[in-house]
Amino acid sequence: MNTAKILLGFVAGAAIGGILGVLFAPDKGTETRRKLAEKSSDLSDTLRDKFGDFVDGVKDNFTSAKNRAEDLADKGTSAFNKMKSDKGNAMA
Repeated sequence: MNTAKILLGFVAGAAIGGILGVLFAPDKGTETRRKLAEKSSDLSDTLRDKFGDFVDGVKDNFTSAKNRAEDLADKGTSAFNKMKSDKGNAMA
């Protein structure tokens, strides 16, 4: 299963659980609204952090793939130049 889907499911479940817990708590309306505001703020902070981690992971994977492609291109260029040089030396 995709890590992003697992993470999204966990965060959504935590948010729903938090909201239901606050809604069914025997508090005054003002206290319930304050708790909801705090929970939503916490949730948005968590989502922002997790999204930042996800973006960082994507950047790292992209950089790694780019470096591997550059290494492969360098190896191919070196092999081509060596082959070209060997062919030139064989003709001389």
